[in-house]
Amino acid sequence: MHFPILIGLAALTLAIAPAQADYEKIAVLEALDKITGHVFTLEAVIGSEVQFGRLRINPHRCYKAPPEQPPESVAFLEIRETRPDQDALQLFTGWMFASSPGLSTLEHPIYDVIVLDCYSPSGSTGPPPVTIEPLPSTVSHE
Repeated sequence: MHFPILIGLAALTLAIAPAQADYEKIAVLEALDKITGHVFTLEAVIGSEVQFGRLRINPHRCYKAPPEQPPESVAFLEIRETRPDQDALQLFTGWMFASSPGLSTLEHPIYDVIVLDCYSPSGSTGPPPVTIEPLPSTVSHE
């Protein structure tokens, strides 16, 4: 087993664990469909569920370090895969770190999901709708 990695991950999580009031309300994720090569930005309200392809992504917590600390956004995610006529398969449950996406990752042959940021809307009267927007393609077909 990889006990030093698990201990380091637990220590890092405890070192940045905020008080309940410090959690943000929106998790900003980046999702990649490896088949099509399309990259999408997902904004998910904490406690809601976002669907991306066959994935169901539930962000439970999202924390962004204050400006006086090194930049970091951390989200606790639960990711399940749905398939026709089968129960949902639990693929990932845990903390993902924006600064170290390879530290704790979703391992899937078709999809990648990483954390980009966390934020709370200012002056909002309620949660914003969940949005899924494709990023502009950087591949030239010349």
